[in-house]
Amino acid sequence: MVVSCPARVISSKKKTRGRHGIPTIDLSSEDRARLSDQVVKACEEVGIFKVVNHGVSDKTVASMEMEALSFFSKPAAEKRRAGPATPFGYGCNAIGCNGDKGDLEYILLEANPGSISPTAHYSLNFRCVVRDYVDAVRNVACEVLEVAAEGLRVQDKRVFSRMLRDPQSDSCFRVNHYPHNASSSFGEHTDPQILTVLRSNDVDGLQIRTRDGLWVPVPADPKHMFVMVGDAFEALTNGRFRSVRHRVVGSCSLSLKARTSMMYFGAPGLNAVISPLVSPPHTRVLYKPFTWGEYKQAVYSLRLAHNRLALFNN
Repeated sequence: MVVSCPARVISSKKKTRGRHGIPTIDLSSEDRARLSDQVVKACEEVGIFKVVNHGVSDKTVASMEMEALSFFSKPAAEKRRAGPATPFGYGCNAIGCNGDKGDLEYILLEANPGSISPTAHYSLNFRCVVRDYVDAVRNVACEVLEVAAEGLRVQDKRVFSRMLRDPQSDSCFRVNHYPHNASSSFGEHTDPQILTVLRSNDVDGLQIRTRDGLWVPVPADPKHMFVMVGDAFEALTNGRFRSVRHRVVGSCSLSLKARTSMMYFGAPGLNAVISPLVSPPHTRVLYKPFTWGEYKQAVYSLRLAHNRLALFNN
């Protein structure tokens, strides 16, 4: 597993309280000012929060999980027809060029508003279900971004969400499947995009690393979703928001059930310029401007645990 340095793990049997807790935010709250303050605080202090009343129907979630499990239950030869993941398609064992090895298998799909990439290798029903799910979680991501913009006192509240709604958005959708009785894991990393919307089943495994070096388990919650700050959002806010460092450990090896997680990675277009849009007065600009395409290329050239934003420090 890729880990930059040792860190203590808080036992999943203990409740995480205070600064180590994962905030829960109700997106249906009518108190918009309080809601925006909660989102900004969570993005500044933790980089991850749980969203409830997010508007994605139980049917949409259940259909997506059912289609994913149906795909992963197919014979290996049949699944390989949808691969290799270059970058889109089916992949297994190797998580990335410099990532971990294990029994993890996954599907990676293009997910911008103009194109969702399932091809003839997937059933028509699979394609429809993916489109419905991605549309729904994109709306969640955009709502969070607009609430955050309000909390940051940005005049144009759609300045961030517009990047995800752009038909040229480089967003993607990934489904990970960790077989039970397996020791597969995903190493320490941050997500390079703007925002990640994560939903998993009821099998634990996700951990986040706090700023004081503790690994904190994030209890699985299949009824709700988690939002995580990515590197691009950190750059767009000049470091005010911090992308959350996280990993998945092989707890499914102790479970009778496989872990399945679904991630929507919201990203701008390849030619979109990433530069601080929000910065307090008299604060030094931390990052020089770069395009999402440039950053994406840098991401694939480095190991998961590397601080990739450091390449673009001023």
